[in-house]
Amino acid sequence: MEKNITEIAKNAKDAFLKTMTLDSQIKNEALKKIAQNLEKNKDEIFKANELDLKEAQVLLDRNEINLATFNRLKLNENKLKDMIKGLYDLIELDDPINKVIWQKELDCNLILKKVSTPIGVIGVIFEARPDCMVQISSLIIKSGNCAILKGGSESINTNKTIYKIIENSLNEIENFPKNVINLIFSRDDVKNMLELDQYIDLIIPRGSNSLVKFIKENTKIPVLGHASGICHIFVDENCDFENTKKIIIDAKTQYPSACNAVETILIHKNYPYIKNLKNTLIEAGIKIVENPESYSIEYGDKILAIKIVENTDEAINHINKYGSGHTDSILSSNNQNIEKFMKYVDSSSVFANCSTRFSDGFRYGFGAEVGISTNKTHARGPVGLEGLTIYKYKLFGSNSIVDDYATGKKTFKHRFI
Repeated sequence: MEKNITEIAKNAKDAFLKTMTLDSQIKNEALKKIAQNLEKNKDEIFKANELDLKEAQVLLDRNEINLATFNRLKLNENKLKDMIKGLYDLIELDDPINKVIWQKELDCNLILKKVSTPIGVIGVIFEARPDCMVQISSLIIKSGNCAILKGGSESINTNKTIYKIIENSLNEIENFPKNVINLIFSRDDVKNMLELDQYIDLIIPRGSNSLVKFIKENTKIPVLGHASGICHIFVDENCDFENTKKIIIDAKTQYPSACNAVETILIHKNYPYIKNLKNTLIEAGIKIVENPESYSIEYGDKILAIKIVENTDEAINHINKYGSGHTDSILSSNNQNIEKFMKYVDSSSVFANCSTRFSDGFRYGFGAEVGISTNKTHARGPVGLEGLTIYKYKLFGSNSIVDDYATGKKTFKHRFI
């Protein structure tokens, strides 16, 4: 009999009291076992993915899902290799837990330490990308957290198969707690999960603007995530044409449905190759929109809005007005303009002379990502291992009492050591 969501959340909370103190070696053994079993059972995974693709094709034909969603569903040999490589890369990273962030001598024999610790039980709702199941689960395990996962319904067969492999792998590891990674399936489960703030510490949604809005409006649990990916590239007047076209084409076509794909190009009015750039982008299969209904559209396809701007200041103001705080880039050889752009663009990732597609936990060396946050809380940008940790304060005294300081018998030093 399937457990109800309350029981799942309660069991996960109990499991967290064990995972938060797990030895690094045990966590890495678990990740290695998952990698091995994914490789061993890849035919079963591909078979499940074919079922999802077959069912998704019907939805695509009915216009019930878009092409970007359908493409995210595909799981081939290369994607599986990347998933497995990601696990081994994660094993090589330092354990993020129980690290001393700083320590301070409040007084002699009174030492305060700020120490990293896991967050707890994390609910993650993610879109129809089956590779997310492995990425998120592995980060949860390495960071000592527990998770309740809800994948997109379009990838239900692939998710179930991968989850079974993960669960069986963890069961093979001696002393690894039960109920660390949990999978739920229905919208009712999600709705009920949002009410369980006594068990769940954080919700991370990876999906549409409407999904994020719904979650934020229907829970007391802290929510970490981004609603949309309205990313920009500003082409300054003095940048090289060949590099400019190469970067923009990469940022738009390398994976058009990704949240870090560029959606709007802002071009300085004095850039000498405006016409050539437009023609080159069209030749690359990109549709150009010069007067869009809105500059806050996430196309998720080979479509680019283009706007001519007076200068760097106008580009910055446009981005801060219409952007989603995700990722924005400037292409320029003017260091003063680069510094201004970097300083005043209010986004979680701000780039110079590179593609917006670099905004990714794996590419940042975070060991993949559980999502990208445009929040201004404890984690911003690609959320990897560090973003799945919080901290606690540990105070080591020697029969210390506050009254000694209140009466002036002793005084604080407050010295970092």
